[in-house]
Amino acid sequence: MTRRLYYEDEYLSQFDATVRECRPKSEGKWIVLLDQTAFFPEGGGQWPDLGTLGGANVLDVHERAGEVEHLVDAELTPGTQVHGCIDWERRFSVMQQHSGEHIFSGLVHSRFGYDNVGFHIGSEAVTMDFNGEITEEEAAEIELAANRVVYSNVPIEHFIPDEEARRTLEYRSKKEIEGDLRIVRIPGADTCACCGTHLRRTGEIGQIRLLGVQKYKGGVRVSILCGLRALMAERQVQAEMEKVHRLLSSRPENCAVVVKQLLDERKDLQYQNGQMAMQLFERQAQEEQGRAVRVVHCDALTGDGIARAAGKLAEGAELALVTGGAGDDVMFALCSGQMDVRPLTRAFCQAFSGKGGGKPDMTQGKIHRMETEILRKWLQENR
Repeated sequence: MTRRLYYEDEYLSQFDATVRECRPKSEGKWIVLLDQTAFFPEGGGQWPDLGTLGGANVLDVHERAGEVEHLVDAELTPGTQVHGCIDWERRFSVMQQHSGEHIFSGLVHSRFGYDNVGFHIGSEAVTMDFNGEITEEEAAEIELAANRVVYSNVPIEHFIPDEEARRTLEYRSKKEIEGDLRIVRIPGADTCACCGTHLRRTGEIGQIRLLGVQKYKGGVRVSILCGLRALMAERQVQAEMEKVHRLLSSRPENCAVVVKQLLDERKDLQYQNGQMAMQLFERQAQEEQGRAVRVVHCDALTGDGIARAAGKLAEGAELALVTGGAGDDVMFALCSGQMDVRPLTRAFCQAFSGKGGGKPDMTQGKIHRMETEILRKWLQENR
């Protein structure tokens, strides 16, 4: 079995080892087994370590049948010694995320009694799934408490309890564990069964930043970032805020007020545009009076306005079609108070490269723009 150096010294970034086995995996890739390794294999929600082994790049690391398998991009000779280098920046970041997750999850468990039933270090965030609901305000309180644990700079302990201690030890765990039980303990925050790598002290986490809370499978999914990743996320948000307040010619603390004013103005303009579009439509609709099949296209009509216009146009008619928009593809509403327009709509969409559907008296959708007389002729012949 491979000696796991990452449990003996989680800060070991370089080591020497003997190649026990090297077998082809696929074109240009090999599986390598070592007598000892500092490369952590993917597991428990934690990323695998990457780096180099001799002249080969380590692309992935997994545990199978009790062995640590290294996926590399060059063949290594069994029996030879190789020098391993861990991508330390990646490893340290992962340890920041993982240790921060333990603090957050432990505090949630202490306060609410909820279990962390899912944990994943993703490229965008660290996610934790809890089997109970937490509000955004409560999550923010946990965030504050978690950062206080960070600032207290307490040691992060890990140990394997003996059988007697194991019987009385209270700890979190996602599953029943057979064999040796590895415990990670953060005083004042968490005691949890864990096979991952962690920092020596909480202060090295730097900060824990709450990103969001969303309902998920009867509980909640909480997203956080820790350490340097949290700082970089803050910088990105700050940079975007700088752009916004420059565009608004406003101080940062006044941005929300200015945006609210702009949204109110936009809403007023949309209402006025809608009113003018309907007036324009009504003038065009006057030419359709007396026809059994009425068709009007109005560039200014959009969204719900098209359906409202079709409802008006259908009054006293057998069939009414309104199209709106100025592009090559236009929205439509087909309306009738005398027939079920759904079968006709299916044929209509097929004839004019569109799609749509709806209720018996009105359907809506999109078609390729055509002259109104072509549309009228088709409806007259197929209704």
